Amino acid sequence: MGKEAKKIASVDVEKLIEMLNAALAEEWLAYYQYWIGARVIEGPMRTEVEAELLVHATEELNHAVMVADRIIQLGGTPLLHPQEWFKKSGCAYDAPTDPYIEIILNQNLQGERCAIRRYNEIAAFTSGKDHITHQMATQILADELEHEHDIEDWINDIDRMKEELKKLRV
Repeated sequence: MGKEAKKIASVDVEKLIEMLNAALAEEWLAYYQYWIGARVIEGPMRTEVEAELLVHATEELNHAVMVADRIIQLGGTPLLHPQEWFKKSGCAYDAPTDPYIEIILNQNLQGERCAIRRYNEIAAFTSGKDHITHQMATQILADELEHEHDIEDWINDIDRMKEELKKLRV
């Protein structure tokens, strides 16, 4: 962090680096959860959802880059080993042991909601204190909110499709 940045930042940098490392761990786990889920997914709308899950995975990876860069800018060290991800993450990683589309979507939905809480916390912690981290957190938060919306839409579409199929059987 530069001299002027230190003058205007009135935030506990060590606590912020801890929060950012937790977010970094969560981004890596989210990336893998999306990526592997896209590979094994089965069920209706699989092709459409698979492609979008891969887009979400790429966006999670981009978030990891942004967070790691910010940790370094703040004078910290990003998590250096994947074993640390589970220790530092406040979000669960749900392996797609059941590849059915609704299961995978619900797992990813829970991950997005956890990420929303994380970036909301970071945004609140840095508001008016660290403008760069605050801006990054709100930008990532907007992406996570969009991901939540996308997933909820797919789940609603599948529910609607099930209702329509029930009507045809009657």
